[in-house]
Amino acid sequence: MGEVGTTKLFENEKVIIWEFILEPGEETAMHKHEHDYVFYALEGAPLQVHDAEGNDLGTLPVATGDTYAFRVEKGELISTDAKNLRVPTLHKAKNTGTSRYREILVESK
Repeated sequence: MGEVGTTKLFENEKVIIWEFILEPGEETAMHKHEHDYVFYALEGAPLQVHDAEGNDLGTLPVATGDTYAFRVEKGELISTDAKNLRVPTLHKAKNTGTSRYREILVESK
């Protein structure tokens, strides 16, 4: 199982801060979110999401400067912003765009 980010930048008793990078066509390992989190896209790209069974859950059109926020509830990530998203906590994502994707992700413990 993979991590929720590419590089852990900081961790203390309250938060974990990650940098997350996906090159075009690259996908994450299957990973599980255990904490509520928010991410900010430094370099946007479309992210196709699949659940643990390989089902395509759709593509998030993440643009540079976009922010997404989720809380963990009963095996799902539920958006706490106006985007009204639900995603299983266990999933993987693929950069289906033509440019690098890069975000900063902050988990609250």
